[in-house]
Amino acid sequence: MLGVTFRVAVRTRRNRQDEPGGRETAELAALADGSLAPDRRAALEARVAASPELADRLAEQERAVALARSAAAEVEAPAALRARIEARRRARRVRAPRRFVVAGAALTAVLAVAIGIAVLDSGNSAQRFHAALGPTDLVRAASGEATMTKTSSGWRIDLRATGLPRREGRDFYEAWLRNAAGVLVPIGTFNDGRDVTLWAGVSPKSFTTLTVTREQADGDQASSGQKVLVGTVDTGD
Repeated sequence: MLGVTFRVAVRTRRNRQDEPGGRETAELAALADGSLAPDRRAALEARVAASPELADRLAEQERAVALARSAAAEVEAPAALRARIEARRRARRVRAPRRFVVAGAALTAVLAVAIGIAVLDSGNSAQRFHAALGPTDLVRAASGEATMTKTSSGWRIDLRATGLPRREGRDFYEAWLRNAAGVLVPIGTFNDGRDVTLWAGVSPKSFTTLTVTREQADGDQASSGQKVLVGTVDTGD
């Protein structure tokens, strides 16, 4: 995953009264994101109510916080990263910068969005397909579904099947992907179909048929042809 860091600041209007320090601006930001101490809130709200300029500046902070929280709802950063962000937020609030207020919520949101973009760019993991699997005459009570997710290692296929009797010893199930020309690619073996992870090195966009067969450890690597589940990958085309 790419290491991406953004610093976000909300620029506030300068005025002569606020020029010596940033306490008032920092308190407006804290009031906007709900982090202002209760003993300071009432006094500041009274000043905002009496000053159109302060009311305008508070509204500017509230818009920034709302935008940040909207972005944060889309992607969540890992817990360790959120802890570091919160620590930076507290430290910046104590320092109270003079002309710029670092909005902690906005910083969290942008970092989280950046992480999501980095994952998509580096692993293409968002590409995902599904397949519903139906039974054959061999096991009429069987059914299943598969989710196929692209990763940097290949296609991870999560299979959930019911109605398949457990096979043990030299007997097992094997899953396959097949293309339009009839070429079969094995993607894994298993004993019980209720929670199976398979891997494919070919794309389900080209190999669009998923089958499960009954097999034996008999030295023959070809498919037995004894299909118990069959389905077509929904590629959205």
